[in-house]
Amino acid sequence: IAAEPVVQRRRRPPARVRAKYVLTVLVFLLPSLIPLLAFVIGPMISAAWTSLHSWNLIGPMQWVGLDNYAYLLSDPATHQAFLHTVYYIVGYLPLVYVGGLALALALNSRLRGRAVFRGVYFLPVITSWVVVALVWRWLLSPSNGVVNTVLSWVGIEGPGWWADPAWAMPSIILASAWKDLGFVMVILLAGLQTINPDLYEAAELDGTNAWQRFINVVVPGIRPALIVVLTTISIGSLKVFDIVRTMTAGANNTSVLANEMYTQFRSFEAGRSAAFAVILFLLVMPIVIYNAVQLKRQREVR
Repeated sequence: IAAEPVVQRRRRPPARVRAKYVLTVLVFLLPSLIPLLAFVIGPMISAAWTSLHSWNLIGPMQWVGLDNYAYLLSDPATHQAFLHTVYYIVGYLPLVYVGGLALALALNSRLRGRAVFRGVYFLPVITSWVVVALVWRWLLSPSNGVVNTVLSWVGIEGPGWWADPAWAMPSIILASAWKDLGFVMVILLAGLQTINPDLYEAAELDGTNAWQRFINVVVPGIRPALIVVLTTISIGSLKVFDIVRTMTAGANNTSVLANEMYTQFRSFEAGRSAAFAVILFLLVMPIVIYNAVQLKRQREVR
């Protein structure tokens, strides 16, 4: 009868060795941990604490509990800002998501001069939001803008764009999508280049058409990139501010949540402004959690 193998348990390192290991890890983490605490976690805790007070940035804070949240949630201006933000998201997300994917697919093919096109489409991404807003404000100027001038050449009377309440938000959506198309394109292009070319050849041998190859080969291959892009642009659309403030200053039915937060701060209502920041954080967190769950599932599948 064969003897049973003896299972040897690994000896737990002494407390001194474990403490030395933890200390070593902390030392290497400190260069990243200190800025994280100082510029991210610290301000977040401070904002949450400030949101529970009434403070005009000059005098002492006064504890009000959840009164700031109750005021904001019952304020018609907050309701309008929320609806404007939803309007922006509904118009912006499909435009930049589908447009970026189309650009990535086009520039992943054997297109002559594709390196130049990639650089041209990515250039707006590294341009300041304020610069982009000023350029588009000029392009869409109702009186002497380039777009309305070109439209007049073919007998079309251009709209008022950012000066017209009906066209102001579409103007902002158009400018925002133009700036972010290059970002979406680069992320999805990187995902496309990780797909094994043999999969395309196998799909062609099976007699599939272009649409079937897109659904069965391309989409599964770039699903992690699609999730990351959707999460990033969703969070960015919830926090949109710079382009709104520069193009319309929140006028003409374009005041979004971040602009209302800024308005409260300008009115020396720091507590309400901080409460707005906390509300935005709570709106963003489900998107972040969903992204983390989806990416984890993708790793488990692979």
